[in-house]
Amino acid sequence: MDKIDKDILSILQKEGRISIAELADKVNLSPSPCARRLKRLEEEDYIEDYQANLNKKRVGINMTFFVEVSLNRHQEKALEEFETALLAMKEVVNAHIVSGAFDYLIEVVTHDLPGYEAFTTKLHKIPSVKDIHTHLSVRQLNTQRILPIYNTNHTN
Repeated sequence: MDKIDKDILSILQKEGRISIAELADKVNLSPSPCARRLKRLEEEDYIEDYQANLNKKRVGINMTFFVEVSLNRHQEKALEEFETALLAMKEVVNAHIVSGAFDYLIEVVTHDLPGYEAFTTKLHKIPSVKDIHTHLSVRQLNTQRILPIYNTNHTN
């Protein structure tokens, strides 16, 4: 990945709907080579997908929670069952397996407290769930969605 590829990725993170002609102009290429580079970046999984970032308030999301989950079983089947159930819950927008005092850190969004209560009821029904701790996000400070692009030789 060279400087032009990095520039393409940086621009696309900010302007996902940019046309090939505009993108090519910004990275000083003609449209055809720019389109070929973009296709290669997609094929090599540098670009996972394209999506719109929505305004949470406008779509009825008024609350964000961070939930720490500890499991009572760590066998492969229990982990798979937990993760499958978790991925099916529409309220879960991010989930991470973490090291430390708990096993998972989950970002959950809801319209209101009853919505969160309904979510925790579903979460507690998963047999391997031992304990949960919840943190309410009072205010989001950083909405950075643009990833830094480091020098790397990795292909995956």
